[in-house]
Amino acid sequence: MPLEPKLVIFDCDGVLVDSEPISVSVLVDHLSKAGAGLRESDAYRLFLGRSMASIEVLLKRDFGLTLTREHLDDIRTETFSRFRAALRPVPGVAETLPRLPRCCVASSSGLDRIRLSLSLTGLLEMLEPHIYSASMVARGKPAPDLFLHAAREMGVRQEDCVVVEDSPAGIDAAKRAGMRVFAFTGGSHALDARLADVLTSLKPDAVFSDMTQLPDLLARKGGRAA
Repeated sequence: MPLEPKLVIFDCDGVLVDSEPISVSVLVDHLSKAGAGLRESDAYRLFLGRSMASIEVLLKRDFGLTLTREHLDDIRTETFSRFRAALRPVPGVAETLPRLPRCCVASSSGLDRIRLSLSLTGLLEMLEPHIYSASMVARGKPAPDLFLHAAREMGVRQEDCVVVEDSPAGIDAAKRAGMRVFAFTGGSHALDARLADVLTSLKPDAVFSDMTQLPDLLARKGGRAA
C-alpha cells in the first residue's frame, strides 16, 4: 500500500471555494451577449477546470467567437463583484486543511482571482505563499505543466503528491503528471455538471463529496482507492 502523500495539491474553484455556479452564470451571460448562445450545462462540459486562455481558444475554434479585451474585462469585473457579494468556502475546508500534510493550490484561474477567492473565504492565510496559477506555465490543464511546477516549487516528487480536483481537465492533468488524483464532487455545481458520473468514468484514485473525509481517506487508503 502506498504511503500517505507528502503534498496535497488543491484546485481552487469548486474544491476550496464554491465559485463555479457564480463563474459559469457570469460567463454564459456574457457569451450570450457576445454571440455564443450556450447553456450552463454546455459551459460546465466544455470549460470546467480550464483557464480563460484555453476557453478563448475553444470559443474561437468551435464557435468562431473571438473575445475582445472589453469582453474579458467585463467578465472579470462582474465575476469579482459577485464573488465579493456571495462567495463561500466549500463546506468543511477550513476544518480540514490543518489536518493534512503540506498543501498548496494549483489553479487555472489567474493569481489575482485565486488570492481574492481565498481571501474572501478566509482561507488565504492557511495556504499562502504556496499558490500557483496557470499563468505561471506554458500550458494550462489538461496539460500536466501546472501540477509539475507546483511539485517542483514545493520540493516534492510527483509520485508523492495527491491532487484534489473537480474537473475532467484537472484529473487528466494530474494523471499526465504522474500523480494520484482524488475527484471531489461536493461543490454546489455537482448536480448541474453531472460531476459524480463524469468524474467516476475517468477512474481517479478516489471519488468523495465531503471535504472533511479527506484526511481519513488519505490515511486509510494511503492515497489510493481500494
